[in-house]
Amino acid sequence: MSGSTSPTAVNELPRSRKAAMVVQLLLSEGGDLPLSQLPEAAQARLTRELGALNIIDKATLNSVAQEFARELSDVALTAPGSFEAALKSLDGRISAGTVARLREEAAAQAGSDPWNIVLELSPEDILPITEAESPEICAILLSKLPTPKAATLLGLMPGERARYIAFAMSRTTNVKAEAIARIGAGLASNYCGATLPAFTDSAESRIGAILNSTPAATRDQVLDGLLSEDPTFGEGVRKAIFTFADIPARLAMPDVPKILRDIDQADLVRALASATETGGELAVSANHLLENMSTRMADNLREEMGEVGKIKPSDGENAQTAVVTAIRAAADAGTIVLVVEDDEE
Repeated sequence: MSGSTSPTAVNELPRSRKAAMVVQLLLSEGGDLPLSQLPEAAQARLTRELGALNIIDKATLNSVAQEFARELSDVALTAPGSFEAALKSLDGRISAGTVARLREEAAAQAGSDPWNIVLELSPEDILPITEAESPEICAILLSKLPTPKAATLLGLMPGERARYIAFAMSRTTNVKAEAIARIGAGLASNYCGATLPAFTDSAESRIGAILNSTPAATRDQVLDGLLSEDPTFGEGVRKAIFTFADIPARLAMPDVPKILRDIDQADLVRALASATETGGELAVSANHLLENMSTRMADNLREEMGEVGKIKPSDGENAQTAVVTAIRAAADAGTIVLVVEDDEE
């Protein structure tokens, strides 16, 4: 629903849209709904409905809530307003499989749409496609083209072929969007030499992200092996890895306070205490954090570090990983920008 909904139109709203309004209200009030227990088709439909909502006036919301047998106080509701915002509001509440499928659908409608590759071809380059494919496929292709380009293409075809394709238009009315997306991918692959990448991130970034969360011994062993087998790839992975020891070089001093609020206090104390006890570059990282936060907070943390006692290496490493994960999450969210190492280093 775009814009405000007239109260008189409430009865005409589909039940799925009304359900989305109620779900959005509960989420906005901190409700924890086990939506992952719904069938994936229902989860996907609910997410699409949430993405379609915008501003819901009080009268409409009250009317819908009464239909669900709930008495509401005077509430105004602002819903996600976009597909990505809807996904964010449902984070952790719908299954990973549903999220993946929804993102694939969204990618097919955005910059990764293979149709964009096909439609960039000139009419002369598209002509061989119309000679090789069925009239129905060609009719769909013609429908996707801008009108001037479609007219030029039709003029290049032999008269009989043009008539067949024009007639086939009548048989494409009920073709589903999923089928059209598959047709676009097939045409791009067969005639443009194009395939959509399976991953948006580089291989170095993907393995680096995995190694960020592995024990140090495993990480070092894998990285040493990569550097030995493929130095170029291994070096790319090394630069993609971000560990506790990398904090002084990668986390700017003004950004330290920004990441502290997202770290559990107990994890932070254990991470700093274990790093200080270990010494070396880990202790340098601990000092970098302590010296760039408020004096009061640093003093409190040092006091807690002295009281925590001896920390098992595995517990210390897990706590340091939690700190690194929070820093990486802040960077991914755009809250901070990690310093990029010089290529010469």
